Amino acid sequence: MTCREIISLLQEQSPEEFACDWDNVGLLVGDFEQEIKTVYIALDATDETIAEASAQEADLLLTHHPMIFKGLKKVNTLDFTGRRVIKLIQDHICCYAMHTNFDVKGMAELAAQQMRLTDCQVLETTCQGAQGAEGIGRVGLLPEEMSLETCIHHVKQAFSVDTVKVFGDLAQKVRKAAVSPGSGKSVISHALQAGAEVLITGDIDHHEGIDAAAQGLAVIDAGHYGVEKLFISYMVQFLTERTEGIRIVGQPEKHPFLFV
Repeated sequence: MTCREIISLLQEQSPEEFACDWDNVGLLVGDFEQEIKTVYIALDATDETIAEASAQEADLLLTHHPMIFKGLKKVNTLDFTGRRVIKLIQDHICCYAMHTNFDVKGMAELAAQQMRLTDCQVLETTCQGAQGAEGIGRVGLLPEEMSLETCIHHVKQAFSVDTVKVFGDLAQKVRKAAVSPGSGKSVISHALQAGAEVLITGDIDHHEGIDAAAQGLAVIDAGHYGVEKLFISYMVQFLTERTEGIRIVGQPEKHPFLFV
């Protein structure tokens, strides 16, 4: 299959037009007509990830986060993004990003399913699709009312994470939950408006966390990577089921930082 044909499959899952207008999704580096025999899937196109894709003799590096986010005026070896672009081109590796378009069509539903939420609604509407409102995150009901402390264990199990950061009273009872993979600062107001009692997300700072808790919204921060890493296993399965004769390789779980 060509890169263009692979992209056509990816567009069926998460159309690029569903991405937020500030985002940069799609084919960031490479030739649409390049033949693809191996796809390497990761969350971020770091130097290490690109080296791994090269070692796997990948023709396509598929990531969730865009390697190129801000505009590039120069592509040279003095800039770390430039070095990555050059390395990809030298090794004949295309690079495609599915970011907020996958958040809208993919990640939100996956996260809600992992949490076993029912009666789900879109948390923050960002666009309109054929089925109606689409957007970031979901809000729904937990399997049963539980304490925040019990919900923490539920989150750890759902996303296979060892540690979380929590804002709120551990004895607080919660049933209505919002989940927003990635950085959830911007959805706190939407979670409050939806009547959620707990928000599961990542990248919550001190002030956002204590202010949310003060308004009755507990927050469980399971980490940006912790909640979004499910992109890798999902896309491995998605492409494996829809292609033949192509090797699909997912990056092993690798948290970007350590707690010490």
